[in-house]
Amino acid sequence: MKVSEILQPDKIIPSLKGRSKTAVINELVDLFKDDERVKDLEGVRESVHEREKIMSTGVGKGFAIPHAKSNGVNDIIAAFGKLDEPIDFQALDGQPVNLVFLLVGKENLVGPHIKLLSRISRMMNNEEFRENLSKARTAEEIYNLFVEEEKQYFEIN
Repeated sequence: MKVSEILQPDKIIPSLKGRSKTAVINELVDLFKDDERVKDLEGVRESVHEREKIMSTGVGKGFAIPHAKSNGVNDIIAAFGKLDEPIDFQALDGQPVNLVFLLVGKENLVGPHIKLLSRISRMMNNEEFRENLSKARTAEEIYNLFVEEEKQYFEIN
């Protein structure tokens, strides 16, 4: 499964408004209000926040990947957002975060969920990719960067 298959331009916010970890996560979850893949939006929100309490998903280098498994979805869903001003996300490296990728998978889709987390993490380890994302201004530009980055690194059936 490709990142670009689960992340679509209408689920990308080029300029997040939230000024806290909680607000940013809520802003991304809210993108799924009328999405047919989501059966219980508040359950999804709660799952992501509960996962975040276990350990911060701020992985470092200005990037966070809040994620959870939830039966509030019937498929894997994803959203992405950028912050104009980085925020504290209690990241592992202690640095503020400006790039946030939300991933929520159905409870029984553990394998694909883990593969996508790994793929996203690998992509985000590329400094040039992170810089290009930071410079992008529109959801379409951001989406196209994910498509192109994925082509460079992954041979996917």
